[in-house]
Amino acid sequence: MKTMNVKSALQGILLLLVIGFSTTAFAPDYGLDSYEIHLNEKLIMKQFVNQPLNLRTLQLEKAEAQDMLWVKYTHCTLKGAGSNRAIVLKDDQGHELTQWTFADSRDENKAMKISVAELRKFEEAHKNHQVSLYYKSSELPGAELLAYLK
Repeated sequence: MKTMNVKSALQGILLLLVIGFSTTAFAPDYGLDSYEIHLNEKLIMKQFVNQPLNLRTLQLEKAEAQDMLWVKYTHCTLKGAGSNRAIVLKDDQGHELTQWTFADSRDENKAMKISVAELRKFEEAHKNHQVSLYYKSSELPGAELLAYLK
C-alpha cells in the first residue's frame, strides 16, 4: 500500500513539472529589447540588447552642431515605447551629467531626439572622462547602456 502512495506522489510531481514546463513555452520572450540610433534620418547603429556587447561607440566628429541624434528604444514585452522615457548622459564614474525626458507615446514608438550641440557641450566639459548614453524608463529603471561617445 505504501508503494502505491509513493508512486502516486511521483506521478503527481511529474505531472506538475510537465505542466510547469509547458506553460513557460507560451511565456513572452524577455531580453529582446532593441534600439536604433540615427543621426538625423540616417541609421548609424542598431542593436538588440541580448546580443553580445560590441564596441558601441558613436563617433560624432563629422556631425554638424545643428544635427539631431535620434534614439528609438523598443521594449519586447510592450512591442513599442516605454513610459517615463529618458536618455541619460553619464561619465565613466557612473555620475549622471544630465537627463533628457520624453513624453509617453501610447500609439507609436516616437524617436527621442537630442541636439548634437548639447552632446558636444557635455563631451567638452568632461573631456578627461568617457561619456556614455543610457536609456531608462518605468519598464527599465536600472538604465541600459546604449553607446559611448567619442
